[in-house]
Amino acid sequence: MTVQQAFNQSAAGYDAWVRMALPGFDDLFSAALRVLPFEPGAPLRVLDLGAGTGLFSSVVARRFARARFKLMDLAEEMLAVARLRFEAEAGRFEYSVADIRAISARGEYDLVVSSLAIHHLEHAEKQALFRQVFAALRRPGVFLNLDQIQAPTPALREHYWAVWLEHVRAQGATEDQIQRSIARRQAYDRDAPLADQLAWLKDAGFAEVDILYKHHFIGLFYARKE
Repeated sequence: MTVQQAFNQSAAGYDAWVRMALPGFDDLFSAALRVLPFEPGAPLRVLDLGAGTGLFSSVVARRFARARFKLMDLAEEMLAVARLRFEAEAGRFEYSVADIRAISARGEYDLVVSSLAIHHLEHAEKQALFRQVFAALRRPGVFLNLDQIQAPTPALREHYWAVWLEHVRAQGATEDQIQRSIARRQAYDRDAPLADQLAWLKDAGFAEVDILYKHHFIGLFYARKE
């Protein structure tokens, strides 16, 4: 099964699972909104890479009422959920069933966001994508990437897993949900170390990069194009 097929199958329950499985859910998205250097009435152009059900875009859209969005994802069923989410404001949103590695925009967007998608790429592909994101942004522009991080040592990797398992079980996850999530991670995830991801953003041309929020193997990366 491809990653596209796997996420098509999980589309219907994806939002509920993410809220359950993502430690620090509210804090992560609050941190994302707080760092954005735009006025609430700004007519932003936003690109959402690996947009899935449009969860990250929905957070941004509530803050920036004049923003317009392009959502890219390989999984048609995930984007179908996004279409339903945004049907009352359909004119603000466009959708592209496409591989995020294929973006070719140049200076078209004020903000690029991504959530739990880029870690599916090989490391060289991540680096290439960061360069493409830099090219797609206007000056000034911001890239926010909520993604997974590889633990620096095997011992910490085990610790992160233990903390995550404790969290999702406390949230009411079933063992079947947990095992399906673990199977997806083993099949499709290519997590990269924190230091490498920050260095790749710098190498792509971003002048200002940081990790704004980190909860074990989940982090919110920030990069600004001056």
